[in-house]
Amino acid sequence: MTEATLTRACAVPLQLHHEIEQFLYREAELLDDWRFRDWLALMSPDTQYTMRTTVNAQTRDRRRSVQPPTTWIFNDTYAQLERRIARLETGMAWAEEPPSRTRHLVANVVVSATDEADTFDVRVNYLLYRSQKERDETIYAGKRLDRIRRADTEAGWQICRREITLDQATLNSHNLSVLF
Repeated sequence: MTEATLTRACAVPLQLHHEIEQFLYREAELLDDWRFRDWLALMSPDTQYTMRTTVNAQTRDRRRSVQPPTTWIFNDTYAQLERRIARLETGMAWAEEPPSRTRHLVANVVVSATDEADTFDVRVNYLLYRSQKERDETIYAGKRLDRIRRADTEAGWQICRREITLDQATLNSHNLSVLF
Protein backbone atom coordinates (compact mmCIF):
# COMPACT_ATOMS: atom_id res chain seq x y z
CA MET A 1 0.00 0.00 0.00
CA THR A 2 1.47 3.35 -0.96
CA GLU A 3 1.63 6.36 1.31
CA ALA A 4 -1.02 8.08 -0.82
CA THR A 5 -3.34 5.09 -0.32
CA LEU A 6 -2.74 5.16 3.44
CA THR A 7 -3.51 8.87 3.54
CA ARG A 8 -6.76 8.32 1.66
CA ALA A 9 -7.64 5.45 4.02
CA CYS A 10 -7.13 7.71 7.02
CA ALA A 11 -9.24 10.44 5.40
CA VAL A 12 -12.38 8.27 5.50
CA PRO A 13 -14.58 9.44 8.39
CA LEU A 14 -15.03 6.97 11.24
CA GLN A 15 -18.83 6.87 10.80
CA LEU A 16 -18.45 5.96 7.11
CA HIS A 17 -15.87 3.28 7.96
CA HIS A 18 -18.28 1.81 10.52
CA GLU A 19 -21.17 1.86 8.02
CA ILE A 20 -19.10 -0.01 5.42
CA GLU A 21 -17.93 -2.56 8.01
CA GLN A 22 -21.52 -3.22 9.05
CA PHE A 23 -22.46 -3.72 5.40
CA LEU A 24 -19.69 -6.34 5.05
CA TYR A 25 -20.78 -8.11 8.24
CA ARG A 26 -24.38 -8.28 7.01
CA GLU A 27 -23.15 -9.63 3.68
CA ALA A 28 -21.24 -12.43 5.47
CA GLU A 29 -24.37 -13.25 7.47
CA LEU A 30 -26.43 -13.61 4.28
CA LEU A 31 -23.91 -16.09 2.87
CA ASP A 32 -23.75 -18.10 6.09
CA ASP A 33 -27.56 -18.24 6.25
CA TRP A 34 -27.82 -19.41 2.61
CA ARG A 35 -29.77 -16.29 1.64
CA PHE A 36 -28.11 -16.15 -1.78
CA ARG A 37 -30.76 -14.08 -3.57
CA ASP A 38 -30.50 -11.40 -0.89
CA TRP A 39 -26.70 -11.61 -1.22
CA LEU A 40 -26.90 -11.25 -5.01
CA ALA A 41 -28.93 -8.05 -4.51
CA LEU A 42 -25.78 -6.58 -2.93
CA MET A 43 -23.92 -7.01 -6.22
CA SER A 44 -24.13 -4.35 -8.91
CA PRO A 45 -25.16 -5.50 -12.40
CA ASP A 46 -21.65 -4.62 -13.67
CA THR A 47 -19.85 -6.56 -10.93
CA GLN A 48 -16.69 -8.52 -11.57
CA TYR A 49 -16.10 -11.36 -9.08
CA THR A 50 -12.72 -13.07 -9.28
CA MET A 51 -10.69 -15.51 -7.21
CA ARG A 52 -7.15 -16.74 -7.63
CA THR A 53 -4.58 -18.65 -5.65
CA THR A 54 -1.33 -17.23 -4.37
CA VAL A 55 1.61 -17.70 -6.68
CA ASN A 56 4.73 -19.23 -5.18
CA ALA A 57 7.82 -17.48 -6.48
CA GLN A 58 11.41 -17.74 -5.34
CA THR A 59 12.88 -14.60 -3.75
CA ARG A 60 15.47 -14.30 -6.52
CA ASP A 61 12.68 -14.39 -9.13
CA ARG A 62 10.56 -11.81 -7.29
CA ARG A 63 13.58 -9.46 -7.20
CA ARG A 64 13.84 -9.78 -10.97
CA SER A 65 10.04 -9.30 -11.28
CA VAL A 66 9.67 -12.80 -12.69
CA GLN A 67 6.33 -14.26 -11.62
CA PRO A 68 4.83 -17.63 -12.50
CA PRO A 69 1.42 -17.42 -14.16
CA THR A 70 -1.55 -16.72 -11.91
CA THR A 71 -4.03 -19.56 -11.35
CA TRP A 72 -7.54 -18.15 -11.70
CA ILE A 73 -10.22 -20.14 -9.91
CA PHE A 74 -13.08 -18.09 -11.29
CA ASN A 75 -13.78 -14.83 -13.06
CA ASP A 76 -17.54 -14.30 -12.84
CA THR A 77 -19.95 -11.63 -13.95
CA TYR A 78 -23.31 -10.87 -12.33
CA ALA A 79 -25.04 -13.24 -14.78
CA GLN A 80 -22.66 -16.06 -13.90
CA LEU A 81 -23.22 -15.50 -10.17
CA GLU A 82 -26.97 -15.61 -10.78
CA ARG A 83 -26.59 -18.95 -12.59
CA ARG A 84 -24.50 -20.38 -9.74
CA ILE A 85 -27.21 -19.37 -7.26
CA ALA A 86 -29.99 -20.75 -9.47
CA ARG A 87 -28.15 -24.08 -9.57
CA LEU A 88 -27.84 -24.15 -5.77
CA GLU A 89 -31.58 -23.47 -5.51
CA THR A 90 -32.53 -26.46 -7.66
CA GLY A 91 -31.52 -28.99 -5.03
CA MET A 92 -29.60 -30.75 -7.81
CA ALA A 93 -26.20 -29.30 -6.89
CA TRP A 94 -24.80 -32.58 -5.58
CA ALA A 95 -21.65 -30.94 -4.25
CA GLU A 96 -23.92 -29.16 -1.76
CA GLU A 97 -25.90 -32.17 -0.60
CA PRO A 98 -26.11 -31.93 2.32
CA PRO A 99 -25.57 -28.16 2.28
CA SER A 100 -22.29 -26.81 3.59
CA ARG A 101 -22.22 -24.94 6.87
CA THR A 102 -20.05 -21.84 6.53
CA ARG A 103 -18.67 -19.02 8.61
CA HIS A 104 -17.37 -16.00 6.75
CA LEU A 105 -15.07 -13.99 8.99
CA VAL A 106 -14.07 -10.49 7.89
CA ALA A 107 -11.27 -8.59 9.65
CA ASN A 108 -8.69 -5.83 9.26
CA VAL A 109 -11.04 -3.67 7.20
CA VAL A 110 -9.27 -0.78 5.47
CA VAL A 111 -11.47 1.67 3.57
CA SER A 112 -9.94 4.00 0.98
CA ALA A 113 -11.56 6.78 -0.98
CA THR A 114 -11.43 6.60 -4.77
CA ASP A 115 -11.62 9.25 -7.45
CA GLU A 116 -15.28 8.34 -8.01
CA ALA A 117 -17.91 9.96 -5.81
CA ASP A 118 -19.45 7.64 -3.18
CA THR A 119 -17.19 4.77 -4.31
CA PHE A 120 -14.65 3.15 -2.01
CA ASP A 121 -11.97 0.50 -2.15
CA VAL A 122 -12.12 -1.88 0.78
CA ARG A 123 -9.34 -4.30 1.68
CA VAL A 124 -10.16 -7.07 4.12
CA ASN A 125 -8.56 -10.20 5.46
CA TYR A 126 -11.01 -13.05 5.54
CA LEU A 127 -11.38 -16.58 6.71
CA LEU A 128 -14.01 -18.91 5.33
CA TYR A 129 -14.64 -22.03 7.39
CA ARG A 130 -16.69 -24.68 5.60
CA SER A 131 -18.04 -27.87 7.15
CA GLN A 132 -20.00 -30.53 5.33
CA LYS A 133 -21.07 -34.04 6.27
CA GLU A 134 -19.43 -35.45 9.39
CA ARG A 135 -15.72 -34.98 8.71
CA ASP A 136 -15.38 -32.70 5.71
CA GLU A 137 -13.87 -29.39 6.83
CA THR A 138 -12.05 -26.80 4.74
CA ILE A 139 -10.55 -23.45 5.66
CA TYR A 140 -9.92 -20.77 3.06
CA ALA A 141 -7.88 -17.76 4.12
CA GLY A 142 -6.79 -14.75 2.15
CA LYS A 143 -7.40 -11.15 1.29
CA ARG A 144 -10.23 -9.52 -0.53
CA LEU A 145 -10.19 -6.26 -2.45
CA ASP A 146 -13.70 -4.93 -2.90
CA ARG A 147 -14.94 -1.83 -4.65
CA ILE A 148 -18.27 -0.70 -3.25
CA ARG A 149 -20.49 2.24 -4.09
CA ARG A 150 -23.52 3.86 -2.58
CA ALA A 151 -26.71 2.62 -4.14
CA ASP A 152 -30.40 3.32 -3.90
CA THR A 153 -31.08 -0.10 -2.39
CA GLU A 154 -32.21 -1.40 0.98
CA ALA A 155 -28.60 -2.05 2.00
CA GLY A 156 -27.47 1.37 0.75
CA TRP A 157 -24.38 -0.13 -0.91
CA GLN A 158 -23.48 -2.41 -3.80
CA ILE A 159 -20.33 -4.35 -4.56
CA CYS A 160 -19.11 -3.60 -8.06
CA ARG A 161 -15.83 -5.55 -7.89
CA ARG A 162 -14.47 -8.32 -5.71
CA GLU A 163 -10.94 -9.68 -6.11
CA ILE A 164 -10.23 -12.64 -3.83
CA THR A 165 -6.69 -13.92 -3.41
CA LEU A 166 -6.33 -17.12 -1.43
CA ASP A 167 -3.25 -17.62 0.71
CA GLN A 168 -3.21 -21.24 -0.46
CA ALA A 169 -1.16 -22.02 -3.56
CA THR A 170 -2.97 -25.36 -3.95
CA LEU A 171 -6.58 -26.10 -3.10
CA ASN A 172 -7.32 -29.29 -1.18
CA SER A 173 -11.10 -28.96 -1.33
CA HIS A 174 -13.08 -31.44 -3.40
CA ASN A 175 -15.17 -28.59 -4.85
CA LEU A 176 -15.70 -24.82 -4.74
CA SER A 177 -19.46 -24.62 -4.67
CA VAL A 178 -19.67 -22.05 -1.86
CA LEU A 179 -19.64 -18.31 -2.37
CA PHE A 180 -16.87 -16.18 -0.92
